[in-house]
Amino acid sequence: MGKREARQKRHQRIRNKVVGTPNRPRMNVTRTLKHMYVQIIDDLSGETIASASTLDPALRDSIEVASNRDAAKMVGELAASRALEKGVDTVVFDRSGYKYHGRVKALADAAREEGLKF
Repeated sequence: MGKREARQKRHQRIRNKVVGTPNRPRMNVTRTLKHMYVQIIDDLSGETIASASTLDPALRDSIEVASNRDAAKMVGELAASRALEKGVDTVVFDRSGYKYHGRVKALADAAREEGLKF
């Protein structure tokens, strides 16, 4: 089993336990080699409430390198502010099987500082 398969297996174990509800949606983080993506999802209705990424037009011009911690912080702040605009202040964090370290941790900390609780 390679790294990718192991992460997908960890992600499936997490998804069996973590479910987003209308009161407390799921904040899903996806990390690639070049970009970071965040979605705030209500799993019961199958609806994405808010999203942000390094490819977002609001961030694209201000990000020099999209694959570092600074870019992840900016994505976390943008996702949190968009969620708060929609009335969501509490979420369940879904790290998608990635280690809670580096870019994933920076994104989560920035979202917390912006006012999101999880």
